[in-house]
Amino acid sequence: MLTAGQLSTVVNEVLADPPPRIVLDLAGVTFCDSQGLGTLVVLSRKASHAQSLLVLSNVGDFLLRVLDITGLRSALMIRNETAP
Repeated sequence: MLTAGQLSTVVNEVLADPPPRIVLDLAGVTFCDSQGLGTLVVLSRKASHAQSLLVLSNVGDFLLRVLDITGLRSALMIRNETAP
């Protein structure tokens, strides 16, 4: 709730001159409420409209479960990579 606005501001600034891909490293996210989920969906759509791709990386188990429960996992691009 406290960082959703900051995240929106930063991504919107990046989308002013959109790169092919924006990667959000969510490794430090331990909680996400409906406002945070809504922010991720809105930013993903904005990126798509700007012909950019919003990718979520290092999504923790908690957030993956929330995305599964809400049905949003398939609406967002998630790339969790494990170290070799």
